[in-house]
Amino acid sequence: MGKRCSVLIAGCGDVGCRLGLQLSRDGWRVYGMRREAAGLPVPILPVKGDLSGAECPRTWPNGELDYLVYAASASQHDEAGYRQAYVAGVRHVLDWLEQRGQRPRRLLFISSTGVYGQHDGEWIDETSPTEPSGYTGRVMLEAERQVLGCGLPATVVRMGGLYDPTRPWMQNQVRAGLRVERDPPQYSNRLHRDDAAALLAFLLQADARGEPLDDCYLGVDDDPAPLHEVVDWLRARLGVTHWAEQSMTRRAGSKRCSNARARALGWAPRYPSYRDGYATLGERRD
Repeated sequence: MGKRCSVLIAGCGDVGCRLGLQLSRDGWRVYGMRREAAGLPVPILPVKGDLSGAECPRTWPNGELDYLVYAASASQHDEAGYRQAYVAGVRHVLDWLEQRGQRPRRLLFISSTGVYGQHDGEWIDETSPTEPSGYTGRVMLEAERQVLGCGLPATVVRMGGLYDPTRPWMQNQVRAGLRVERDPPQYSNRLHRDDAAALLAFLLQADARGEPLDDCYLGVDDDPAPLHEVVDWLRARLGVTHWAEQSMTRRAGSKRCSNARARALGWAPRYPSYRDGYATLGERRD
């Protein structure tokens, strides 16, 4: 059996915890960093720290660190908040690695398909132009470039909209009868949160085996679908028949993202379509 790998997940929230638990089950030593680290699930080792501050956390692991995953999310949803969470946060983590003399084998940065500005239903892959129209995509792209230019091996994973049927944001919108635009169709891209964690684990484990990784992957399922199709399916599943006057608010853009590169490496989503991910909705539990 090879050496036990270690990983620090900076910004260890929901997806970070799912990733950490999976890697722990596979024998990895996992550190999770966040402000309230005491609530992290066992056996993730807590590192209490604030990515927005320049001071290295006192419980930052000593010695060799094989991998670092940057999985933060913005707590303040404006441009300043995004810059603090991604650009400043990445800079701080890179400084802390340097201070500790640590050179991980690879950094993994969780980004977003929001870096693409296409809006006419085009098919998108990792080589497509990144010309975001809003500050969220522009800031994320700046953070990506910071990671990819840091001098360490690095990979960015551009995630689609992450969902979990137990977190009913989308279902609540559907139950409220909110309308969606049908013509032209607004394509949306998504990935179940368990599949997001599994993709990250797959990439880390592939690198640990010595398989070459690209510097970018798209984290989406197999089924980029028009939003109205998703809503119609959920309405039928949930038994919703009324329509409200209000429309569903969503980010601008309409594109179809391909996961072919990740699949070519051997990964496959457990939930290839929203139909699979939401399959248990509406079922009776006696």
